[in-house]
This record gives sequence, structure tokens and C-alpha cells, in this order.
Amino acid sequence: MEFTDLLTHIVADDSLHARWLNTLSMMENTGARKISAAEPKTTVDLLMLKHAAEEARHAYYLKKQIQKVAETDCPTYEPAYLLAPNDSHAYLNRLDVQVCRYLKDTLGLAGAELKYAAYLLVTYAIEVRADELYPVYQDVLTEAGSKVNVRSIIVEEEGHLAEMLRQIETFFGDWQAHAGRAVSIETGLYTAWLKSLMATEKINAGKEN
Repeated sequence: MEFTDLLTHIVADDSLHARWLNTLSMMENTGARKISAAEPKTTVDLLMLKHAAEEARHAYYLKKQIQKVAETDCPTYEPAYLLAPNDSHAYLNRLDVQVCRYLKDTLGLAGAELKYAAYLLVTYAIEVRADELYPVYQDVLTEAGSKVNVRSIIVEEEGHLAEMLRQIETFFGDWQAHAGRAVSIETGLYTAWLKSLMATEKINAGKEN
């Protein structure tokens, strides 16, 4: 099942769609909390604060969009209200751990420097993914005539990607190699996440039909 077909199936089912929105909201919120956790206590800059605030706003916006899906509610991020809850919850944590391990092994980073470098690469990899995922989702929403839309998120994520690229270029010497490694790690985790999504009972039933 292609990603577009998967999203088409999800959007066509109110229960799945609400849980998909809630899953995206949870992942955006996890990203916001991770950025905040990576902030240095006294030298945090405006751009880092902006990214944390915008990711938190995306989480709120996606959660609000659930109200546009008929008679369905996802009040919390508990497993019953998510798609592929285990892998969805672990996605960013696994990416963070693997990128940190790479930075330790490759550059010998530690402490605050490791935390900041990991923030740069993890955020960059996620923005690359968001730049691909949200436009496909919006196309499916438009095709389905859904009241839900993610256009504002698409615009902001494009800006995030450009900003992260500038920061990575400044921090790293051989930035292409490090950014490429982060994207490669994320791609593996994303592939596993998609498999978990497709294994969801209702989605699997739709695939067989």
C-alpha cells in the first residue's frame, strides 16, 4: 500500500482519521518538548524558542482539527486514541538516541554540545520528513473534500527546514555527511512506523478489501 493510498483509507474513516490527527499532534508535541529539553538554561536563542513554540502550536492545531471529524473524540494521547501507539510514541525518542550515539562515536561530543548538535540533526531530519508528509496529506484531504486542512503547518515547516539547514551549516564543518546520516536513520524509523500503521486492524482490513 502506497503512502497516498494509506492516507486515503485513513481519511475515509472518521475513527481512523481522528486517531491519525491525534497521532500527528502527539508527535508534534513530543518534538516541542524535546526542543525545550535541549535548550541551554542561559544561552537559548530566539530561533530555538520559535521552533519549540511552533511545534507546540502545531500539536494544538492538529488536536483542534479532530473536532471537524464527525462525532469522534481523542481526549488524550493514550494508546486507544492513537494509531500504532508504541512506535508512534517511540519514534522521536529512537531517532534522538541513535543520532546521539552517532555524534558520540563520530565526533566525540558530550554534554551540552552533544545535546545541541543532536537537536540540530534530529530537527533537520524531522523537517525533511514533514516537508514530504504534510503536502501529501493535504492533497488527500483536498481530494476527499475534508474540512480538515494542514496548509498553515506546511508553510511553517518549510520555513523550519530552511532555518535548520542554516544552523547546521554554521555548527558543523562537514554538515552534508552528518545531515545525511540523520536523514538515513530517520528513514529507517519512518519505514518501520509505516509498517506499524499498516498493521492497524482497520487499515489492514481495508488493504485486504
